[in-house]
Amino acid sequence: MKLYQLHSKQALPISKKEAWDFLSNPANLKVITPEHMGFHILSGIDRPMFPGQIIQYKVSPFPGYTTKWVTEITHVNEGNYFVDEQRFGPYALWHHKHFIKEIDGGVEMEDIIDYKIPFGILGQLAHPLIVKKQLIEIFKHRERKLIELFGNLKNVPNELTLKSF
Repeated sequence: MKLYQLHSKQALPISKKEAWDFLSNPANLKVITPEHMGFHILSGIDRPMFPGQIIQYKVSPFPGYTTKWVTEITHVNEGNYFVDEQRFGPYALWHHKHFIKEIDGGVEMEDIIDYKIPFGILGQLAHPLIVKKQLIEIFKHRERKLIELFGNLKNVPNELTLKSF
């Protein structure tokens, strides 16, 4: 089974505290997720982020298909990074690291997602046709939405790469 990795970097002209306050609040996932995905948080956001926190969502990754997605916040380093891992959902593996660091004029947000697709060879065949395209669109949407909310840090290119191992 192949392991895939999505790597994203985006620079924003905001303070590290502003970035942390927005990104570490799971309720803001709905704000930066494309509307067509029918993303709804079911439970787990009644307290500030902490290791061991379980968050349940409902999402429609494809038309006509809705699934529950359960993630656990496994690591939190206040103001610097947090990690969420899928416990139940559409992936065979989902490990998502979120980093925030100060740079000249603002912050750089970095996401590293290691994931596996279920269904063996069928999943691997579906990856370039469906999953890869959808993940890229989700992160491009997020990039546009964050620029709309916070502005764009000029002279720092945003990056988005997806590779397999």
